Amino acid sequence: MRFSGFAYRAHDPKWAFDPLSGEGASIHGGRFNPKGVPALYLATSLEGAVLEASHGFAYRFEPLTICTYEIQSIELADLTDDSLLDENELSRADLASAWFLEKSDGVRPRSWLAYDRLHKDWPGIVVPSFARNARAEFRNIVLWRWNTNRKNRIRIYDPNNRLPKNQES
Repeated sequence: MRFSGFAYRAHDPKWAFDPLSGEGASIHGGRFNPKGVPALYLATSLEGAVLEASHGFAYRFEPLTICTYEIQSIELADLTDDSLLDENELSRADLASAWFLEKSDGVRPRSWLAYDRLHKDWPGIVVPSFARNARAEFRNIVLWRWNTNRKNRIRIYDPNNRLPKNQES
């Protein structure tokens, strides 16, 4: 699927100085990226971004920096489509696996199968939100490659340069 439009992320303020780096996800790995692989996790709605950052606990979360991303146009593997899941020998159970617990137990998370099978052909994926209390229509975009060519341009919306310039800002 081709996606153009806005996406959102509620960042740990520690990483707000470089919201396009993907390095935060690289440090420990994430649901859809192994450790050492930069990834950009975005939500297609503001409400979804806050829910993801708060881990589904709507009234209790640490301070956040919310950013808007402008996505010019990017072709994504739509993992909300059962036929694409079947083509790539993936299941919804793989995507929804308890990846953090699996990783903590020394097991390679099943959700990383999406990265293994798709990262060479696709710059990223669209997936349902797996956050606690997420509504069925909430979608996330996970990018493994961005701003590498004219077809996958993403920029942060910061017209007044309010984002910090480094971690000391």
